[in-house]
Parts: sequence; C-alpha cells; structure tokens
Amino acid sequence: MIHAFAFRFRGPAGGLAVNLRAEAASLEGGVPPHSMQIHRKIWLGLPAAGLHWKDAAWLAFGVSLNARALSELAPDGVLIRTASLDCPLSDYRPEAAALAMDGWLHERFSLESSGAAVTYDASRGGFVFSWGGVAEPFVQKAT
Repeated sequence: MIHAFAFRFRGPAGGLAVNLRAEAASLEGGVPPHSMQIHRKIWLGLPAAGLHWKDAAWLAFGVSLNARALSELAPDGVLIRTASLDCPLSDYRPEAAALAMDGWLHERFSLESSGAAVTYDASRGGFVFSWGGVAEPFVQKAT
C-alpha cells in the first residue's frame, strides 16, 4: 500500500517542500530489476518515470540513515519502492529528498530519529543540513 509523506521546512527566505509516495514490500519474489541495495537486505526501488541522479542519490542516503534499524525490524529484507518524488522548483534542494525519505520511514515504521534535520542560517548561506552524526555524504562544487 502506497503511503504519502509531505516534508516541509519554512525558512525566513523561502522553504523546502517535497512530496514522497512510497511503499514497503517484502523480498519474497526476489529483488526487482532497477533497484539498488542500500544495506544487506534493504533495497530501494525508484519510480518508473525515473529521477534526476541527485534525487536518487539523496533518496538512497535517506534510506541508509535508517538501514540498520530496518535490518533489525525486517531481517528477511524489505524493498522501499518509491512511487513518486515531487517538489516545486522554487523550493528545490536535492538534499530534501533524504529528509523526505527519512520522515517517511520514521512514520511508516515508527523508527527512532536518525537525527537528520535542516535549519536556516543566513550567516552560513541559507539551509544547513545535518545528518545525525553522519558526515556530509556528497560534496558539491559550485558551478
């Protein structure tokens, strides 16, 4: 069953908004094609319509933040099948996909917080993401 999750963060100069629709499925029928292994028997399936590579990478990172807890909760494995990921371009930051997935997983599985969060700090250039003790996963160079 597909569950929807709306991630929202409002800052003084705009905000972040991501709508995620996904479902959790067993691995009884095997791992579907075009899915990626996140940790042991934890897999992520991407929408059939495809995604930008940055959105896919950040979704995978959002799952990875919770992979150990999911492995304990579902030792036989689980496929997180993403149906859609949408956000208005005015509120777009690819990192927000990780926060949306993190929130979806916490809501769907009642997991303890991973510590992933976003704040707004004008002195640091706007949105500041933290990953619960995990180092910045991707370093992006300005173009």
